[in-house]
Amino acid sequence: MPTIDVPLEKVGQRLDAFLAGQISGWSRSQIQRLINDEDAIVNGRPRQSSYKLREGDVIEIDLVEEPGASFEPENIPLDIVYEDDRLAVINKPAGMVVHPGAGVSSGTLANAIAYHFDLAKQRPESAQVPERIEHRVGIVHRLDKATSGLIVVAKDVETQEALSAAFRERTVQKSYIALVHGSPREDSGTIDRPITRDRWHRTKMTTAANGRNALTLWKVKERFEKFTLLDVEIKTGRTHQIRVHLASINHPVVGDSVYNEGRDNSIANKDVRKAVEHLGRFFLHSAHLAFAHPKTGELMQFDQPLPTELKNLLKILADKTP
Repeated sequence: MPTIDVPLEKVGQRLDAFLAGQISGWSRSQIQRLINDEDAIVNGRPRQSSYKLREGDVIEIDLVEEPGASFEPENIPLDIVYEDDRLAVINKPAGMVVHPGAGVSSGTLANAIAYHFDLAKQRPESAQVPERIEHRVGIVHRLDKATSGLIVVAKDVETQEALSAAFRERTVQKSYIALVHGSPREDSGTIDRPITRDRWHRTKMTTAANGRNALTLWKVKERFEKFTLLDVEIKTGRTHQIRVHLASINHPVVGDSVYNEGRDNSIANKDVRKAVEHLGRFFLHSAHLAFAHPKTGELMQFDQPLPTELKNLLKILADKTP
């Protein structure tokens, strides 16, 4: 991970302002998101964008995402649940990355949006698609690559700013369906544990007292033998929040090899173990999304059923459960 020693002449400068002058091609808002996501830390600790630099400070930076102000439009099919002149709600399939970065430059949701919601309205069908479109695609929240389900995108800057503010202010309702290992004793619960980036494995997150506050609510939807289907609502939007929080209470998400510490490989029933192996994703689905429309104020609510591969796994579990 790259490190930067703060020179004496920069002591007293804001952290975000300093990094904006150090990282070429990144806007101030992108730098602030980098800091908020704890991908830029000072002396091993997360700080606010407004943190004033001190003598001897060392900044570690993990550029996990390219700035990407421009995207190659790609005619990738989209499952559009809702669309108007300001925004669209997409049913993202598992396996699709939301935003270019970390060595992924094509095939993402952002590439698809650049084609469908920008160029398609600006050119006749016979016109040749420009190689790149210089436009900040309206991604306002994320889903992990292996997570399926609902995601809202903005079509213009005004809507993007309004939706981003709604997510920051936690007025957007986000509910997921997750299949986890084990059987919780209670039928519902709350996980209130701060989350931070793992110091030893920078692609992972972990719960720690010095992390950012994170709140997850869960309730049992259905119980199977040695597995439980949960409804999960997140009140904050930390990286890998559901996966990290559920693993922290010893009920990791099925199929999530990063956080379930080999639990998938230790499944006793051979048929179930084989079905999980062939799933090729983890069992986490964005099932419900609700927010106030930025233009009209109308409450928008969307529900998306489980995709076929997840339904099929539940059928197998039901057959194996006494």
